[in-house]
Amino acid sequence: MSRVGKKPLVVPAGVDLKIEGRTVRVKGPKGELTMELHPHVTLVKEGQEVRVEVADPELVKDRALWGLFRRLLDNMVTGVTKGYEKKLEINGVGYKAALQGKTLKLEVGYSHGVDFPIPPGVTVTVEKNVITVTGIDKQFVGEVAAMIRRVKKPEPYQGKGIKYVDEVIRRKAGKTAKSSA
Repeated sequence: MSRVGKKPLVVPAGVDLKIEGRTVRVKGPKGELTMELHPHVTLVKEGQEVRVEVADPELVKDRALWGLFRRLLDNMVTGVTKGYEKKLEINGVGYKAALQGKTLKLEVGYSHGVDFPIPPGVTVTVEKNVITVTGIDKQFVGEVAAMIRRVKKPEPYQGKGIKYVDEVIRRKAGKTAKSSA
């Protein structure tokens, strides 16, 4: 049995979870999320608890789906109650970010500024050199943060670029000059 999958998910007060055929809708104070279920996965709702069940618990692929859909459902409930956020840090002389309406303006060492359009579903804020991406969908928040990071990945020699706040950049030693003896 899947250890994660067999744990029932307790739906907190203020969150409405509806199962409509193969579609699951989770509505909470921060918004609403929907997800399509795999044909081998079913949900059983008993009061405030939801259990995930699979067609054949003996099959390895079904056991993997069991834990996966339990975790995805838990992420949806957490997203509509608390939300998710990712923080990015800009390092480099002259590197900066600014918000102009629905566009994130990045100046990160190129000859021109980079305009990053902020997709609907996430909120982006900028404080000094820290960019914060927030939203209710964990996967989408992570994807938008990764797209912003891809504009200028941190380089290993001086550490210039856009990195996650908790990311550690492995630094390389630069070239050393030979002595002319």
